[in-house]
Amino acid sequence: MKAQLIRTAVSRRVAKASITLMFSAVMSACVNYAGITSGKQMTQPQTLATQQSIPSDGGHWPSADWADQFGDAQLKALLAEALKDSPSLAQARARIAAAAAYTETAKSNTLPKVGATYSFTREQFSSNALTPPPYAGTWQSQNEGLLSASYDLDLWGKNREALKSSMSQLKASEADAEVVKLTLTSAITRDYNQLARLFALRDIAQQEVAQREQIDRITASRIANGLDTEVERKTAEANLASSRSALASLDGSIVTTRYQLAALLGAGPDRGLSITRPTLGIGDEVRLPDNLPADLVSRRPDLVAARWRVDALTHDVKEAKAEFYPDINLSAAIGLDAFGFGRFLTAASRTANVGPAIHLPIFDGGELRAQLKGRYADFDNAVAGYNQTLVTALSEVASQLAQIRSTDAQLGEAEAAQDAARSADQLALTQ
Repeated sequence: MKAQLIRTAVSRRVAKASITLMFSAVMSACVNYAGITSGKQMTQPQTLATQQSIPSDGGHWPSADWADQFGDAQLKALLAEALKDSPSLAQARARIAAAAAYTETAKSNTLPKVGATYSFTREQFSSNALTPPPYAGTWQSQNEGLLSASYDLDLWGKNREALKSSMSQLKASEADAEVVKLTLTSAITRDYNQLARLFALRDIAQQEVAQREQIDRITASRIANGLDTEVERKTAEANLASSRSALASLDGSIVTTRYQLAALLGAGPDRGLSITRPTLGIGDEVRLPDNLPADLVSRRPDLVAARWRVDALTHDVKEAKAEFYPDINLSAAIGLDAFGFGRFLTAASRTANVGPAIHLPIFDGGELRAQLKGRYADFDNAVAGYNQTLVTALSEVASQLAQIRSTDAQLGEAEAAQDAARSADQLALTQ
Protein backbone atom coordinates (compact mmCIF):
# COMPACT_ATOMS: atom_id res chain seq x y z
CA MET A 1 0.00 0.00 0.00
CA LYS A 2 2.81 2.37 0.92
CA ALA A 3 4.67 1.54 -2.29
CA GLN A 4 1.50 2.26 -4.27
CA LEU A 5 1.15 5.69 -2.61
CA ILE A 6 4.78 6.44 -3.38
CA ARG A 7 4.30 5.45 -7.01
CA THR A 8 1.18 7.64 -7.20
CA ALA A 9 3.02 10.64 -5.75
CA VAL A 10 5.93 10.13 -8.11
CA SER A 11 3.56 9.86 -11.05
CA ARG A 12 1.89 13.12 -10.06
CA ARG A 13 5.26 14.89 -9.76
CA VAL A 14 6.31 13.56 -13.16
CA ALA A 15 3.01 14.65 -14.70
CA LYS A 16 3.29 18.10 -13.13
CA ALA A 17 6.88 18.42 -14.27
CA SER A 18 5.88 17.29 -17.76
CA ILE A 19 3.10 19.88 -17.94
CA THR A 20 5.46 22.59 -16.66
CA LEU A 21 8.11 21.55 -19.14
CA MET A 22 5.59 21.50 -21.97
CA PHE A 23 4.27 24.94 -21.00
CA SER A 24 7.80 26.34 -20.84
CA ALA A 25 8.63 24.83 -24.20
CA VAL A 26 5.44 26.23 -25.69
CA MET A 27 6.12 29.71 -24.32
CA SER A 28 9.72 29.72 -25.44
CA ALA A 29 8.62 28.70 -28.91
CA CYS A 30 6.28 31.71 -29.21
CA VAL A 31 7.29 34.84 -31.02
CA ASN A 32 8.02 37.74 -28.68
CA TYR A 33 7.76 41.54 -28.73
CA ALA A 34 11.04 42.38 -27.03
CA GLY A 35 12.35 45.82 -27.98
CA ILE A 36 9.01 47.19 -29.25
CA THR A 37 7.81 50.02 -27.01
CA SER A 38 6.95 53.71 -26.88
CA GLY A 39 8.07 56.56 -24.66
CA LYS A 40 5.42 59.08 -25.70
CA GLN A 41 3.32 60.72 -22.98
CA MET A 42 0.42 63.14 -22.94
CA THR A 43 1.38 66.68 -21.97
CA GLN A 44 -0.01 67.91 -18.64
CA PRO A 45 -1.60 71.39 -18.77
CA GLN A 46 0.36 72.59 -15.73
CA THR A 47 3.63 72.08 -17.64
CA LEU A 48 2.63 74.77 -20.17
CA ALA A 49 3.17 78.40 -19.18
CA THR A 50 -0.25 80.15 -19.05
CA GLN A 51 -0.17 82.26 -15.88
CA GLN A 52 0.24 85.59 -17.68
CA SER A 53 -1.83 84.86 -20.80
CA ILE A 54 -4.73 83.11 -19.03
CA PRO A 55 -4.85 84.53 -15.49
CA SER A 56 -7.37 83.31 -12.90
CA ASP A 57 -10.22 85.79 -12.67
CA GLY A 58 -12.71 84.21 -10.27
CA GLY A 59 -15.22 83.63 -13.07
CA HIS A 60 -17.25 80.56 -13.97
CA TRP A 61 -17.74 78.25 -16.93
CA PRO A 62 -20.63 79.05 -19.29
CA SER A 63 -23.88 77.27 -18.46
CA ALA A 64 -25.94 75.21 -20.91
CA ASP A 65 -28.30 78.18 -21.44
CA TRP A 66 -25.50 80.65 -22.19
CA ALA A 67 -27.48 82.21 -25.07
CA ASP A 68 -30.08 83.57 -22.63
CA GLN A 69 -27.68 86.24 -21.38
CA PHE A 70 -28.00 88.17 -24.66
CA GLY A 71 -31.77 88.50 -24.33
CA ASP A 72 -32.49 87.58 -27.95
CA ALA A 73 -35.21 84.94 -28.30
CA GLN A 74 -34.53 84.53 -32.02
CA LEU A 75 -30.89 83.51 -31.38
CA LYS A 76 -31.98 80.84 -28.92
CA ALA A 77 -34.58 79.53 -31.39
CA LEU A 78 -31.99 79.38 -34.20
CA LEU A 79 -29.58 77.39 -32.03
CA ALA A 80 -32.33 74.90 -31.11
CA GLU A 81 -33.34 74.54 -34.77
CA ALA A 82 -29.74 73.89 -35.85
CA LEU A 83 -29.18 71.23 -33.19
CA LYS A 84 -32.32 69.47 -34.37
CA ASP A 85 -31.94 69.61 -38.16
CA SER A 86 -28.23 70.03 -38.94
CA PRO A 87 -26.83 67.38 -41.38
CA SER A 88 -23.43 67.69 -39.66
CA LEU A 89 -24.94 66.62 -36.36
CA ALA A 90 -26.83 63.82 -38.10
CA GLN A 91 -23.50 62.53 -39.41
CA ALA A 92 -21.98 62.70 -35.93
CA ARG A 93 -24.92 60.75 -34.49
CA ALA A 94 -24.49 58.12 -37.21
CA ARG A 95 -20.81 57.74 -36.26
CA ILE A 96 -21.86 57.23 -32.64
CA ALA A 97 -24.30 54.51 -33.71
CA ALA A 98 -21.57 52.78 -35.74
CA ALA A 99 -19.16 52.90 -32.78
CA ALA A 100 -21.86 51.50 -30.48
CA ALA A 101 -22.47 48.63 -32.90
CA TYR A 102 -18.75 47.87 -32.99
CA THR A 103 -18.72 47.83 -29.20
CA GLU A 104 -21.52 45.27 -29.17
CA THR A 105 -19.54 43.13 -31.60
CA ALA A 106 -16.44 43.32 -29.40
CA LYS A 107 -18.54 42.42 -26.36
CA SER A 108 -19.93 39.34 -28.11
CA ASN A 109 -16.38 38.00 -28.48
CA THR A 110 -16.07 37.82 -24.67
CA LEU A 111 -19.20 35.65 -24.31
CA PRO A 112 -19.88 31.96 -25.11
CA LYS A 113 -21.36 31.20 -28.51
CA VAL A 114 -24.14 28.68 -29.08
CA GLY A 115 -25.45 27.62 -32.47
CA ALA A 116 -27.52 24.94 -34.18
CA THR A 117 -27.07 23.39 -37.64
CA TYR A 118 -28.93 20.88 -39.75
CA SER A 119 -27.78 19.33 -43.02
CA PHE A 120 -29.26 16.82 -45.46
CA THR A 121 -27.08 15.04 -48.03
CA ARG A 122 -28.08 12.60 -50.74
CA GLU A 123 -24.99 10.62 -51.80
CA GLN A 124 -24.00 7.50 -53.74
CA PHE A 125 -21.20 5.68 -51.97
CA SER A 126 -18.41 3.96 -53.95
CA SER A 127 -18.25 0.18 -54.06
CA ASN A 128 -14.42 0.31 -54.16
CA ALA A 129 -13.76 2.75 -51.31
CA LEU A 130 -13.85 2.55 -47.53
CA THR A 131 -17.66 2.39 -47.17
CA PRO A 132 -18.59 -1.13 -46.04
CA PRO A 133 -21.62 -3.19 -47.15
CA PRO A 134 -24.55 -2.86 -47.24
CA TYR A 135 -23.98 0.85 -48.04
CA ALA A 136 -21.25 0.36 -50.65
CA GLY A 137 -22.55 1.18 -54.14
CA THR A 138 -25.91 2.45 -52.87
CA TRP A 139 -27.61 5.84 -52.63
CA GLN A 140 -28.13 7.05 -49.08
CA SER A 141 -29.65 10.07 -47.41
CA GLN A 142 -27.64 11.43 -44.50
CA ASN A 143 -29.26 13.62 -41.87
CA GLU A 144 -27.19 15.54 -39.34
CA GLY A 145 -28.39 17.96 -36.69
CA LEU A 146 -26.00 19.50 -34.16
CA LEU A 147 -26.25 21.89 -31.22
CA SER A 148 -22.79 23.39 -30.67
CA ALA A 149 -21.20 25.74 -28.17
CA SER A 150 -17.77 27.36 -27.97
CA TYR A 151 -15.96 29.69 -25.60
CA ASP A 152 -12.65 31.49 -25.96
CA LEU A 153 -10.90 31.36 -22.58
CA ASP A 154 -9.11 34.64 -23.40
CA LEU A 155 -6.32 33.85 -20.96
CA TRP A 156 -4.26 36.87 -22.04
CA GLY A 157 -7.12 39.37 -22.20
CA LYS A 158 -7.10 39.92 -25.97
CA ASN A 159 -10.90 40.08 -26.28
CA ARG A 160 -11.27 42.13 -23.12
CA GLU A 161 -8.76 44.71 -24.38
CA ALA A 162 -10.59 44.86 -27.73
CA LEU A 163 -13.82 45.57 -25.84
CA LYS A 164 -12.19 48.32 -23.77
CA SER A 165 -10.74 49.86 -26.93
CA SER A 166 -14.14 49.90 -28.63
CA MET A 167 -15.75 51.49 -25.59
CA SER A 168 -13.11 54.24 -25.61
CA GLN A 169 -13.71 54.77 -29.32
CA LEU A 170 -17.43 55.12 -28.55
CA LYS A 171 -16.63 57.79 -25.96
CA ALA A 172 -14.43 59.54 -28.51
CA SER A 173 -17.29 59.51 -31.04
CA GLU A 174 -19.62 61.02 -28.45
CA ALA A 175 -17.07 63.74 -27.74
CA ASP A 176 -16.70 64.33 -31.49
CA ALA A 177 -20.45 64.95 -31.65
CA GLU A 178 -20.02 67.58 -28.96
CA VAL A 179 -17.23 69.14 -31.04
CA VAL A 180 -19.61 69.36 -34.00
CA LYS A 181 -22.30 70.84 -31.77
CA LEU A 182 -19.91 73.42 -30.32
CA THR A 183 -18.54 74.32 -33.77
CA LEU A 184 -22.06 74.67 -35.16
CA THR A 185 -23.41 76.84 -32.34
CA SER A 186 -20.26 78.99 -32.41
CA ALA A 187 -20.60 79.53 -36.17
CA ILE A 188 -24.28 80.45 -35.84
CA THR A 189 -23.56 82.86 -32.99
CA ARG A 190 -20.66 84.43 -34.90
CA ASP A 191 -22.75 84.93 -38.06
CA TYR A 192 -25.70 86.19 -36.02
CA ASN A 193 -23.45 88.73 -34.34
CA GLN A 194 -22.12 89.69 -37.78
CA LEU A 195 -25.73 90.20 -38.92
CA ALA A 196 -26.35 92.51 -35.95
CA ARG A 197 -23.16 94.43 -36.81
CA LEU A 198 -24.20 94.79 -40.45
CA PHE A 199 -27.60 96.19 -39.45
CA ALA A 200 -25.88 98.71 -37.15
CA LEU A 201 -23.55 99.74 -39.97
CA ARG A 202 -26.54 100.03 -42.26
CA ASP A 203 -28.17 102.46 -39.83
CA ILE A 204 -25.03 104.60 -39.95
CA ALA A 205 -24.89 104.38 -43.73
CA GLN A 206 -28.56 105.34 -43.97
CA GLN A 207 -27.94 108.37 -41.76
CA GLU A 208 -24.97 109.31 -43.91
CA VAL A 209 -27.10 109.11 -47.06
CA ALA A 210 -29.74 111.33 -45.44
CA GLN A 211 -27.09 113.87 -44.39
CA ARG A 212 -25.48 113.96 -47.84
CA GLU A 213 -28.87 114.34 -49.47
CA GLN A 214 -29.40 117.38 -47.24
CA ILE A 215 -25.93 118.69 -48.12
CA ASP A 216 -26.74 118.21 -51.81
CA ARG A 217 -29.92 120.27 -51.42
CA ILE A 218 -28.07 123.00 -49.50
CA THR A 219 -25.34 123.07 -52.15
CA ALA A 220 -27.96 123.48 -54.90
CA SER A 221 -29.49 126.38 -52.96
CA ARG A 222 -26.09 128.04 -52.50
CA ILE A 223 -25.36 127.72 -56.21
CA ALA A 224 -28.73 129.31 -56.99
CA ASN A 225 -27.76 132.25 -54.76
CA GLY A 226 -24.29 132.51 -56.26
CA LEU A 227 -22.50 131.32 -53.11
CA ASP A 228 -21.07 128.05 -54.57
CA THR A 229 -19.99 126.78 -57.96
CA GLU A 230 -20.68 123.58 -59.88
CA VAL A 231 -17.49 122.13 -58.37
CA GLU A 232 -19.12 121.95 -54.95
CA ARG A 233 -22.29 120.54 -56.56
CA LYS A 234 -20.41 117.73 -58.28
CA THR A 235 -18.47 117.00 -55.10
CA ALA A 236 -21.73 116.74 -53.13
CA GLU A 237 -23.26 114.47 -55.78
CA ALA A 238 -20.17 112.22 -55.78
CA ASN A 239 -20.26 111.92 -51.98
CA LEU A 240 -23.96 111.08 -52.09
CA ALA A 241 -23.42 108.39 -54.75
CA SER A 242 -20.59 106.90 -52.67
CA SER A 243 -22.82 106.74 -49.58
CA ARG A 244 -25.64 105.10 -51.52
CA SER A 245 -23.18 102.54 -52.93
CA ALA A 246 -21.97 101.70 -49.41
CA LEU A 247 -25.59 101.27 -48.29
CA ALA A 248 -26.32 98.91 -51.22
CA SER A 249 -23.17 96.91 -50.38
CA LEU A 250 -24.32 96.50 -46.78
CA ASP A 251 -27.74 95.33 -47.97
CA GLY A 252 -26.01 92.68 -50.07
CA SER A 253 -23.86 91.57 -47.12
CA ILE A 254 -26.96 91.27 -44.93
CA VAL A 255 -28.64 88.97 -47.45
CA THR A 256 -25.47 86.88 -47.82
CA THR A 257 -25.17 86.48 -44.05
CA ARG A 258 -28.78 85.38 -43.85
CA TYR A 259 -28.05 82.71 -46.48
CA GLN A 260 -25.06 81.54 -44.44
CA LEU A 261 -27.22 81.21 -41.35
CA ALA A 262 -29.77 79.20 -43.32
CA ALA A 263 -27.05 76.78 -44.44
CA LEU A 264 -25.90 76.34 -40.84
CA LEU A 265 -29.50 75.56 -39.89
CA GLY A 266 -29.57 72.81 -42.51
CA ALA A 267 -32.28 74.65 -44.49
CA GLY A 268 -32.67 76.28 -47.88
CA PRO A 269 -31.57 79.89 -48.51
CA ASP A 270 -35.17 81.17 -48.26
CA ARG A 271 -35.10 80.26 -44.57
CA GLY A 272 -32.45 82.93 -44.07
CA LEU A 273 -34.67 85.64 -45.52
CA SER A 274 -37.14 85.14 -42.66
CA ILE A 275 -34.48 85.90 -40.02
CA THR A 276 -35.29 89.30 -38.57
CA ARG A 277 -32.91 91.93 -37.28
CA PRO A 278 -31.05 90.73 -34.16
CA THR A 279 -31.75 92.39 -30.80
CA LEU A 280 -28.62 91.31 -28.97
CA GLY A 281 -27.82 92.65 -25.53
CA ILE A 282 -24.31 93.21 -24.21
CA GLY A 283 -24.16 89.93 -22.28
CA ASP A 284 -22.30 89.03 -19.13
CA GLU A 285 -18.84 90.32 -18.32
CA VAL A 286 -16.13 87.93 -19.51
CA ARG A 287 -14.26 86.58 -16.49
CA LEU A 288 -12.14 83.45 -16.67
CA PRO A 289 -12.67 80.66 -14.14
CA ASP A 290 -9.89 79.65 -11.79
CA ASN A 291 -7.66 76.71 -12.75
CA LEU A 292 -8.79 77.01 -16.37
CA PRO A 293 -5.90 75.12 -18.06
CA ALA A 294 -6.44 71.97 -15.97
CA ASP A 295 -10.25 72.05 -16.17
CA LEU A 296 -10.15 72.68 -19.91
CA VAL A 297 -8.97 69.10 -20.43
CA SER A 298 -12.21 67.68 -19.06
CA ARG A 299 -14.57 70.33 -20.45
CA ARG A 300 -13.43 71.03 -24.00
CA PRO A 301 -14.83 68.26 -26.26
CA ASP A 302 -11.94 68.12 -28.74
CA LEU A 303 -9.54 67.48 -25.86
CA VAL A 304 -11.87 64.86 -24.39
CA ALA A 305 -12.10 63.09 -27.76
CA ALA A 306 -8.32 63.15 -28.22
CA ARG A 307 -7.80 61.72 -24.74
CA TRP A 308 -10.29 58.87 -25.36
CA ARG A 309 -8.48 58.00 -28.59
CA VAL A 310 -5.20 57.71 -26.72
CA ASP A 311 -6.94 55.43 -24.23
CA ALA A 312 -8.39 53.30 -27.05
CA LEU A 313 -4.98 52.84 -28.63
CA THR A 314 -3.50 51.91 -25.26
CA HIS A 315 -5.88 48.95 -25.22
CA ASP A 316 -5.12 48.22 -28.88
CA VAL A 317 -1.44 47.86 -27.95
CA LYS A 318 -2.34 45.42 -25.15
CA GLU A 319 -4.55 43.48 -27.55
CA ALA A 320 -1.68 43.26 -30.05
CA LYS A 321 0.63 41.97 -27.30
CA ALA A 322 -1.91 39.28 -26.37
CA GLU A 323 -1.71 37.99 -29.95
CA PHE A 324 1.80 36.72 -29.13
CA TYR A 325 0.40 34.11 -26.72
CA PRO A 326 -1.58 30.91 -27.39
CA ASP A 327 -5.34 30.99 -27.85
CA ILE A 328 -7.39 28.26 -26.19
CA ASN A 329 -10.95 27.75 -27.37
CA LEU A 330 -13.26 25.20 -25.76
CA SER A 331 -15.93 23.68 -27.99
CA ALA A 332 -18.66 21.06 -27.57
CA ALA A 333 -21.42 19.69 -29.76
CA ILE A 334 -24.27 17.24 -29.37
CA GLY A 335 -26.78 16.06 -31.95
CA LEU A 336 -28.06 13.30 -34.22
CA ASP A 337 -26.42 11.74 -37.28
CA ALA A 338 -27.91 8.90 -39.32
CA PHE A 339 -28.53 7.48 -42.80
CA GLY A 340 -32.12 8.03 -43.81
CA PHE A 341 -35.01 9.45 -41.84
CA GLY A 342 -36.20 6.27 -40.14
CA ARG A 343 -33.35 6.06 -37.63
CA PHE A 344 -32.58 9.76 -37.37
CA LEU A 345 -34.62 10.38 -34.23
CA THR A 346 -33.41 7.31 -32.32
CA ALA A 347 -31.02 7.10 -29.38
CA ALA A 348 -28.50 5.17 -31.45
CA SER A 349 -28.04 8.16 -33.76
CA ARG A 350 -26.72 10.39 -30.98
CA THR A 351 -23.32 11.98 -31.51
CA ALA A 352 -21.29 14.25 -29.25
CA ASN A 353 -17.84 15.78 -29.07
CA VAL A 354 -15.96 18.08 -26.73
CA GLY A 355 -12.42 19.38 -26.59
CA PRO A 356 -10.06 22.34 -26.66
CA ALA A 357 -8.57 24.01 -29.72
CA ILE A 358 -5.17 25.65 -29.25
CA HIS A 359 -3.61 28.17 -31.59
CA LEU A 360 0.11 28.65 -31.00
CA PRO A 361 2.00 31.43 -32.86
CA ILE A 362 5.44 29.88 -33.36
CA PHE A 363 6.60 31.46 -36.60
CA ASP A 364 4.65 34.12 -38.47
CA GLY A 365 7.31 35.79 -40.59
CA GLY A 366 7.29 38.90 -38.36
CA GLU A 367 3.59 39.64 -38.87
CA LEU A 368 2.77 40.01 -35.17
CA ARG A 369 5.77 42.23 -34.47
CA ALA A 370 4.90 44.41 -37.45
CA GLN A 371 1.31 44.64 -36.21
CA LEU A 372 2.46 45.69 -32.74
CA LYS A 373 4.81 48.30 -34.23
CA GLY A 374 1.88 49.68 -36.17
CA ARG A 375 -0.24 49.91 -33.02
CA TYR A 376 2.56 51.74 -31.21
CA ALA A 377 2.90 54.12 -34.17
CA ASP A 378 -0.85 54.83 -33.97
CA PHE A 379 -0.48 55.38 -30.22
CA ASP A 380 2.38 57.84 -30.72
CA ASN A 381 0.33 59.68 -33.33
CA ALA A 382 -2.67 59.89 -30.99
CA VAL A 383 -0.50 61.23 -28.15
CA ALA A 384 1.02 63.84 -30.46
CA GLY A 385 -2.47 64.76 -31.65
CA TYR A 386 -3.66 65.22 -28.08
CA ASN A 387 -0.65 67.36 -27.20
CA GLN A 388 -1.20 69.56 -30.27
CA THR A 389 -4.92 69.88 -29.47
CA LEU A 390 -4.05 70.99 -25.93
CA VAL A 391 -1.58 73.62 -27.15
CA THR A 392 -4.08 74.88 -29.75
CA ALA A 393 -6.90 75.05 -27.18
CA LEU A 394 -4.86 77.13 -24.75
CA SER A 395 -3.67 79.39 -27.56
CA GLU A 396 -7.26 79.95 -28.72
CA VAL A 397 -8.41 80.84 -25.22
CA ALA A 398 -5.52 83.31 -24.79
CA SER A 399 -6.15 84.83 -28.23
CA GLN A 400 -9.88 85.26 -27.62
CA LEU A 401 -9.18 86.82 -24.23
CA ALA A 402 -6.67 89.25 -25.75
CA GLN A 403 -9.18 90.19 -28.46
CA ILE A 404 -11.90 90.86 -25.88
CA ARG A 405 -9.58 93.02 -23.78
CA SER A 406 -8.48 94.91 -26.90
CA THR A 407 -12.10 95.50 -27.96
CA ASP A 408 -12.96 96.82 -24.50
CA ALA A 409 -10.04 99.25 -24.69
CA GLN A 410 -11.06 100.44 -28.16
CA LEU A 411 -14.71 100.92 -27.25
CA GLY A 412 -14.19 104.11 -25.23
CA GLU A 413 -12.09 105.70 -27.95
CA ALA A 414 -14.64 104.70 -30.59
CA GLU A 415 -17.50 106.29 -28.64
CA ALA A 416 -15.49 109.54 -28.23
CA ALA A 417 -14.72 109.57 -31.97
CA GLN A 418 -18.40 109.00 -32.75
CA ASP A 419 -19.45 111.99 -30.61
CA ALA A 420 -16.83 114.20 -32.29
CA ALA A 421 -18.00 113.09 -35.75
CA ARG A 422 -21.60 113.90 -34.93
CA SER A 423 -20.60 117.36 -33.72
CA ALA A 424 -18.55 117.96 -36.88
CA ASP A 425 -21.49 116.89 -39.09
CA GLN A 426 -23.83 119.22 -37.25
CA LEU A 427 -21.41 122.14 -37.53
CA ALA A 428 -20.97 121.48 -41.24
CA LEU A 429 -24.74 121.47 -41.78
CA THR A 430 -25.15 124.66 -39.72
CA GLN A 431 -22.40 126.35 -41.69
